[in-house]
This record gives sequence, C-alpha cells and structure tokens, in this order.
Amino acid sequence: MKKEKIPVCEAASSLKQSTANWRILRPVVLKKCAACGTCSQFCPDSAIAVKGGKAVINYKYCKGCGICARECPNASIIMQKEEK
Repeated sequence: MKKEKIPVCEAASSLKQSTANWRILRPVVLKKCAACGTCSQFCPDSAIAVKGGKAVINYKYCKGCGICARECPNASIIMQKEEK
C-alpha cells in the first residue's frame, strides 16, 4: 500500500506575506526589556528578533496577537491600540 503525501505548510512562511493590516493592537517593547528572547520564541509570525540588548518587532509581519506580551516573563511588552 502506497502512502499518500500530505501537504505541509512551510515553517516561518509568515515572513513571505505582510500581515500588519490585520492588527488592531500593536506590541510595544518597554525599556526594561531583558533581551531574554522568550517573545521571539513564542511569536507565531517570526516577527520578533533580539538585537542590541532588547526585543525588536518587525511591524510589517506582526498581526498583533499579543502572545509576546502574554509570554514575556518581565512584562516588558505592552499592547497598545493601533494608530493608522
């Protein structure tokens, strides 16, 4: 019996499509960020990197889900209303 191939989505494919227009709230990194990288690990869109001692959000790909703010162990990310 031959196995049927099941299509699988490519990992981190969010970076191939801007999702910013979905956003109602946007995450803002506070100065107290400890650059632990937890937010980056949990971001489903791979929109966060740790650079220069703090988390940096690429708003072109962030859809404002708030997972980064909920998972931050230092409460260093807050969600603010998107101003367009």
